[in-house]
Amino acid sequence: MGVRRIASSVLPTAHGEFDLLGYEVGTGAVSESYVVLSKGALTAASAPLVRIQSQCLTGDVFGSTRCDCGEQLRVAMQRIQTEGQGVIIYHPEEGRGIGLLNKLRAYELQDQGVDTVEANHRLGFDADERDYSVCAEIVKDLGISRVRLLSNNPGKLKALEDAGVRVLERIPIEISPQGSSRNYLKTKKEKLGHWLNQV
Repeated sequence: MGVRRIASSVLPTAHGEFDLLGYEVGTGAVSESYVVLSKGALTAASAPLVRIQSQCLTGDVFGSTRCDCGEQLRVAMQRIQTEGQGVIIYHPEEGRGIGLLNKLRAYELQDQGVDTVEANHRLGFDADERDYSVCAEIVKDLGISRVRLLSNNPGKLKALEDAGVRVLERIPIEISPQGSSRNYLKTKKEKLGHWLNQV
């Protein structure tokens, strides 16, 4: 599969300054873009904080409280800024891999009373369609072989380890549930096996 780093710049943010890297996977009409925020010197000997942030337009951009995605992104940025070293890979598989418009269709079903997993199934998808293999390749391209993973998702940890990236530590990134996110988080814990203690 090969990932290609095609651009790099500096991105000042409300949480501090990051290096902004652009990656491309595939060619032509079937190519896909990945964006990475990194901070500090990354070496094979280091074990930086790493966050794989799955794209969530509604949470990351619009501040939706149906999910914890936007808050997780902001917490990860702040943690990495405070530590002075780390990586956020922005994974472009919206809606657990079903795409933005299908995610909105799933929202419509959830408004009718089904949970997020049942909604995906009714639309003909698995509960989670994401593939993290490209994220693992990006970690390797950055020269990292050991990480401390900011995640509640066992699937992300397994994908990195299966690809030969050693996860020295898993650091929870749990957001306190709000009224609108409680059922969503409960479903993630009970049906997807996410490590969550507050629901």
